[in-house]
Amino acid sequence: MKSNTQIITSEAARIAKRLLNHWKHKFEVSETEEDFSIFLPDATVKLTPQSAVLLVSIDSPLEDLSRLEKVVLDHLSRMAQQEFTAIWQHQ
Repeated sequence: MKSNTQIITSEAARIAKRLLNHWKHKFEVSETEEDFSIFLPDATVKLTPQSAVLLVSIDSPLEDLSRLEKVVLDHLSRMAQQEFTAIWQHQ
């Protein structure tokens, strides 16, 4: 199962980097010039900063990603110190 959303923000790279640093103490992470990946036990979260948006994807074998979507969105909101909303698209 794959779930994707876009978070509108002008601080996409800063927010993605903060979340990566926040979770790197608990999970394996990787960083390239294009994106940030966080390897959770049951999923991979990929954050791709762009100029006015942060692309977020969750890839997991789980059938229901709603709980994980909420956790990721809550953490992104905390890192940005503002409340984000998201419409997740499933594939």
